[in-house]
Amino acid sequence: MKKVYIRDKRSPVPLNENVSRVMSSNKAKNTKPELKLRKALYADGIRGYRLNWKKVPGKPDIAFPGRKIGIFINGCYWHRCPYCELSLPKTNTDFWKKKFEKNIKRDKKKEKELLDLGWTVLVFWECKIKTNIKDCINKIKVNL
Repeated sequence: MKKVYIRDKRSPVPLNENVSRVMSSNKAKNTKPELKLRKALYADGIRGYRLNWKKVPGKPDIAFPGRKIGIFINGCYWHRCPYCELSLPKTNTDFWKKKFEKNIKRDKKKEKELLDLGWTVLVFWECKIKTNIKDCINKIKVNL
């Protein structure tokens, strides 16, 4: 039986059904980069963190509430990684450009809100987690 994708009407109708399938399969929690970083934290003996902690602005992907450390794990595509030179989609370019700009603005707002509360904010990019996870773990250790 073919899976039917229910549209939420926030984004334009894609020209290709495969695009719709790929976009709708993206998830907000427990992404591959998040799982990889969390497994590395656990293997390094770093525990005591909370996931998507709702008691602070922005709900950091990983939070150490006692130490006031919030960690965001950003996907390169959706959050427009400064290291990867990703191009905009070829269709509905205006929509996607605005969408990505809103994502970046929201990320900066979340980070500022936490900083204003005295939190340390760490942002790890998907590409950096893939290529050098030890560096990411070391940055977390320095702040603990």
